[in-house]
Amino acid sequence: MTPNLRHLRVFLAVLDTGTVTGAARACHVSQPAASQAMARLEAEAGLPLLNHGRDGAGPTEAGRAFGRRLRRALGRLDAALGAVAPRLVLTATRAQLTALIAVRDAENFTLAAHRLGLAQPSVHRAVTQLESDAGRPLFQRNGRRMQPTRAAEVLADAARLCFSELDQAAADLGEISGREAGRIVIGAMPLSRSIVLPRALAEFRRLRPSTALSVVDGPYEDLLAGLRRGEIDLLIGALRQPAPVPDVTEERLFTDDLVLVARPGHPLLAAPLTVSALTGFPWILPRADTPSRAHFEQALVALGAGDLPRPALIECGSAILMRELLRLSDHIGCISRLQASAEIALGALVPLDLALPGSARPIGLSHRADWLPTAAQARFVAILRALGQGL
Repeated sequence: MTPNLRHLRVFLAVLDTGTVTGAARACHVSQPAASQAMARLEAEAGLPLLNHGRDGAGPTEAGRAFGRRLRRALGRLDAALGAVAPRLVLTATRAQLTALIAVRDAENFTLAAHRLGLAQPSVHRAVTQLESDAGRPLFQRNGRRMQPTRAAEVLADAARLCFSELDQAAADLGEISGREAGRIVIGAMPLSRSIVLPRALAEFRRLRPSTALSVVDGPYEDLLAGLRRGEIDLLIGALRQPAPVPDVTEERLFTDDLVLVARPGHPLLAAPLTVSALTGFPWILPRADTPSRAHFEQALVALGAGDLPRPALIECGSAILMRELLRLSDHIGCISRLQASAEIALGALVPLDLALPGSARPIGLSHRADWLPTAAQARFVAILRALGQGL
């Protein structure tokens, strides 16, 4: 569904006033225009949203679910629109806000138009009209770059979250009509990609064979930004504890610790292992900005080896790359015990007999604090929780 924002406002007015006539009066449109808006909205939804009998226009079950999502979506958007200019609540269109998001992301009208599949003048005109109604510029030209103002940043983020909520609304309607609908976008951090996520995806696909799934990986900061903007539904991986921002909630699923690993036949496996014996061997470690690396450094201090020489150091977040590097050299690797469990079981890696004290860390999921999952998303979270109890 890509409903007109004005139609959505009329629908909420119908819920508030109880009749289409009352909604028309509240929204300052004619009664035929309000009726036509409701007909188009129901046609897009694919099922009745209102009861059209003599007793008024009360919502159907689908209408109540749809209205709950709309209030969340438009409440967030209208607060941002009103902060820029009160009249934008009445004048801003979906096309204008979509153009704003694209230009904010691309910082260029031509690139934004290309991403949207539109002509550059159309995108330029949409943003210019939005700026005109706002009574202020939303971008500052800096050479070829269109630099968004703070107001543009806030408004683009609110619009993206609003559109994400509307996508959730369409998924809710699909569930009510008895079909799989919507999609789940998962931000996957390194540990989840090799342990819990494959199992969760396989179980979810068995139960929901048609629901669209998308897995996104990348640096934690990028995944967190995507989560907060509504591009990603939930993150799975090592928790930061406390959550880095107040609008994100974390939930522990299970606990993991770190283990030192090497190739079969590594020189350190030939004799009892001591901390001093690690001196002189090259290392493969998690990146410096990760919880795993912080836990590793803390464990070295606890072992009395905080200044342990590491003559050669490779920072790496890929278990596959680490495995191959260890296989070809005398490097020592530091990795999640669960992440390395398959390679250890197969004999491709051998754990060193040296515990890393205090390296236990919580693994779990993160989501927006006000996230209201669809039925499919709630089912996926339930699968994650069940899997976490078994790890």
